[in-house]
Amino acid sequence: MEGPTDVSAPVQAAYGYCEAVTGQQARNFAYGIRLLPTDKRQAMSALYAFSRRVDDIGDGTLAPDAKRDRLESTRELLDRVRQGAVDEDDTDPVAVALADAARRFPLPLGGLDELIDGVQMDVRGESYETWDELKAYCRCVAGAIGRLSLGVFGTQPGARGVERASEYADTLGLALQLTNILRDVREDAANGRTYLPSDDLAKFGCSTGFHTATPPSGSDFAGLVHFEVRRARALFVEGYRLLPLLDRRSGACVAAMAGIYRRLLDRIERDPEAVLRGRVSLPGREKAYVAVRGLSGLDARHVTRQTLRGRS
Repeated sequence: MEGPTDVSAPVQAAYGYCEAVTGQQARNFAYGIRLLPTDKRQAMSALYAFSRRVDDIGDGTLAPDAKRDRLESTRELLDRVRQGAVDEDDTDPVAVALADAARRFPLPLGGLDELIDGVQMDVRGESYETWDELKAYCRCVAGAIGRLSLGVFGTQPGARGVERASEYADTLGLALQLTNILRDVREDAANGRTYLPSDDLAKFGCSTGFHTATPPSGSDFAGLVHFEVRRARALFVEGYRLLPLLDRRSGACVAAMAGIYRRLLDRIERDPEAVLRGRVSLPGREKAYVAVRGLSGLDARHVTRQTLRGRS
């Protein structure tokens, strides 16, 4: 039988809460993890629910000092999880589920500390002059989640190149986050945030920002988007090297999630100004196609062939 057989009713209820949060708040993520066995799907939902809580603090309407206090309280909760000090009858279902997942899987919980650090950067209103600076932020808020996810997935025993699995997971997280940044430029601008490097914005005449449904006057907005798309594609190529190192269903999950974002990137590349007019998304039938490709192993086999050609 699939999944854990010794989970108590309170822990099952806690996982149920986390899965509901995931289904409501992260449809792309939920679409991918449905391909996992029960125990891994539940653990990924617990990671998402905790991460969502951290993100919601950063995105909320509290004053900056209150946000910082809430983030530090969340870090204290994470310390309790790390110390094994969360009982299964605790009143916080996210803590209960995360604590159980941490007992079942080798989760590098320090990655959640990095996420909190990244959201603290948002609260401080930091901006990024160069790609290297933005990359450091992306490693906190997305690369760390990639490494945590790898703790749930595990790797295939004896797989060639397995020692670089954590690096590939981190890079794939960067690719997803850069895609998110491109998709959300208008929404982020409305919230007073600019993530794209100021060096890049200046190069393409976009330093005034993205506050309307049309590009800044005199800018090469399409050039900026295509430049960042190429950067994201290079990250995907490197990050996809993770796929052959995973078991079939974990690889299918990663391929589905990453495939959805790669197709978002395709749409953004075809119509750069779409990100200024509204939220770019994929229809359900296209997500289903991506999931089938992942489950069939097509993406993993393609990456394996490319890797082998590169070594020959």
